[in-house]
Amino acid sequence: MIAVVAGLNVFPIKSAGGVALAEAEVTPAGLRHDREFMLVRPDGRHLSQREVPGLALLRPAYDGVKLTVHTPLAGTPLVREAVDGPARDVTVHRRPCRGIDQGDEAAGWFSDVLGLPCRLVRFTGTRPTVRGGGTLAFADGYPISALSAESLDDLNRRMDAGLPMNRFRPNIVLRGLGPYGEDTVTRLRGGGADIEFVRPCGRCVIINTDQDTGRRAPAPLRALAGYRTERFDGAREIMFGRLGIPRAPGVLRVNDELSAT
Repeated sequence: MIAVVAGLNVFPIKSAGGVALAEAEVTPAGLRHDREFMLVRPDGRHLSQREVPGLALLRPAYDGVKLTVHTPLAGTPLVREAVDGPARDVTVHRRPCRGIDQGDEAAGWFSDVLGLPCRLVRFTGTRPTVRGGGTLAFADGYPISALSAESLDDLNRRMDAGLPMNRFRPNIVLRGLGPYGEDTVTRLRGGGADIEFVRPCGRCVIINTDQDTGRRAPAPLRALAGYRTERFDGAREIMFGRLGIPRAPGVLRVNDELSAT
């Protein structure tokens, strides 16, 4: 099968807004700069839109040197060069990893914006995927997420709604596979990259959050639960999209044609 790349997105700060790209470098840990930063509570636990929907209103951009974050919640943006220094222990869903604290100025800005004490850390070290022998930064369990545009079209028809793709925060948006065609794809190849899909993407309350306003309503998750609930590794989850691990690096571009097998 042939799948066309309809969109590429990175999320420089975990659980914050995304950046749409025309092209993206695929590294062993996912798209370059994806989930490279994370906000943590004073005890090192990660902040998520699950508990703090206002994270959706953060609009970060990162060029490998400078991090810029705009938000309607602050009068002035945060502009900071990434800091190197001692690493601290942090966790993502209770899984330990390491992050470099980005300093008091950044911590104060985010704490004021979100209304709770937090600090910004940048990923360092190594972190294994939940399964499949891959590596990742601060993503939940796998470095690549993908969703078919036709799958979202079908959900919108069922809901009589017009949910945008950003509700589902995929790294790669595909077109040409048909509704839920990604369910049967195990390999995506093109632009030198080789991505192996290792499991379906389980969904949570984050998809109920409007990424443009931070407001939450239960309709999307409830609708998916009616026809996309399945058992995986002994647990029942609401599945929508696929999660993968890069097996070879490369560069993907919007409108590229990829081999989907």
